[in-house]
Order: sequence, then structure tokens, then C-alpha cells
Amino acid sequence: MCNQTVCLVQAAIEREGITTVSISLLREVVSVLKPPRALFVPFPMGFPLGVPNDTQLQHRVIAAALELLGRNDTPILEEFKG
Repeated sequence: MCNQTVCLVQAAIEREGITTVSISLLREVVSVLKPPRALFVPFPMGFPLGVPNDTQLQHRVIAAALELLGRNDTPILEEFKG
């Protein structure tokens, strides 16, 4: 339910002119709802930035998500490559 809510809120914020990006753990939800910009990460539920204490990985995830902010060819579902 939370994943669906985030996608819907993200779309509403975009309609107000504010660019958004989300990090998603559930491809099936994002594929159906198609938020404006989403980064799919292959991590377990509860760990959207990867394993705890791996700051290099966490920074790469955040950087990959922030890179999507400059794109306007929405909806975007980008896969995190690591």
C-alpha cells in the first residue's frame, strides 16, 4: 500500500510543477502506476539504499536517483546498475 501511495503522491506533486524521483523496491507496483521518475533497486524490502553501513553503495544509489531529476522523458523506470 505504501508503494502505491508514494507513486500517487509523486504524480500529484509533479502536476504542481515540482520535479520528483522515487526509489522503488517493487517493480510490479511501479510498472503499473508509472510515476514520473523511479529508480528500481534490487534490494530486499526495508533496504532501499542497500546493505547497512555500505556508504559507497548508498551514495551510488542516491546519485543514480538524483540523475533522473534532469530527465523529462517521463515516465521513467530506470534500473540501478550498481
